Amino acid sequence: MAEPLYFADPFVLKTDLGYFAYGTDGPDRPTLHQTGREFLVLFSQDLVSWSKVGGALEVPPSDKDDHGFWAPEVAFANGVYTMFYSSGGVEGQGHQIQTAIAERASGPFVGSGAPIIPSEPFSIDAHPFCDPRDGRWYLFFAKDFFDEPVGTGIAAVPLSRDLSQIEDAPKAVFRAQSNWQVFQRDREWYGRLWPTWHCVEGPFVVYQNERYWMFYSGGNWHADEYGVGCAVAETVLGPYTDPRVKSGPSILRTANGLYGPGHNSVVVGPDGEDRICFHAWDSDYRARTLHTAKLKWISGGVEIDQKSILIASFRSLQR
Repeated sequence: MAEPLYFADPFVLKTDLGYFAYGTDGPDRPTLHQTGREFLVLFSQDLVSWSKVGGALEVPPSDKDDHGFWAPEVAFANGVYTMFYSSGGVEGQGHQIQTAIAERASGPFVGSGAPIIPSEPFSIDAHPFCDPRDGRWYLFFAKDFFDEPVGTGIAAVPLSRDLSQIEDAPKAVFRAQSNWQVFQRDREWYGRLWPTWHCVEGPFVVYQNERYWMFYSGGNWHADEYGVGCAVAETVLGPYTDPRVKSGPSILRTANGLYGPGHNSVVVGPDGEDRICFHAWDSDYRARTLHTAKLKWISGGVEIDQKSILIASFRSLQR
């Protein structure tokens, strides 16, 4: 059996040429070793069949080969493509969000290697969001909190017009609220033992029906319990609340051949309908692979069209 293409934390950008997808590489970092760059880039015209473009990010000299590079997202503003990603230890130690810029969606993206939020010792899962109400950009991201519920939560901060720096102190916008969002009990982290470590991460915001809908992932990304929920707010900086949080992940969960689905993005498909793009483990838990599905905006919320879930096809993949 062929090895599945590892493509985690997928972000899909719609351009005039088609769709570019950026993802976290496998643990052996094949994209870096094959191309000299981090983050595999895929291209598609239909969000179904994908081809490999190459590596996106020129690794900054300050980042060593034993670093981990996670969760790229790309924003197009002022005629420039800006990539947000985190870099740090391979298990997450010391990860901080950085930026890199490119003239083309395919890259190469070049950055300074400096963190965009230096005051945060741990920051991952950057999501740049342009508020359609006024055109202002914000950065949503995950960070660690040490008050209850202890663990990883979601914060947001306004960005400068060129997306190069933050313009205020980050504000907490969503924290764990349910047991399915427990990452690990008795976790050793930051040099001590935490009885319960929670985790909500992977934010992605959509403005729909005059409200802000923040998709997020929760739980332990290694496990079946990991899934995607959705919180809503009246203003861009929240606070966000998930009315269905007590019943588990309301958007995506382990079921019907999906295992530990999570870390999604949303993009408008060729037919004008919203698509959710996410990863899920293969049945042998060898790799997290790219999937898409149609989103249905319903009265009072949003849900997945279960019949539309597709795993990415690579029949046209050039190796």
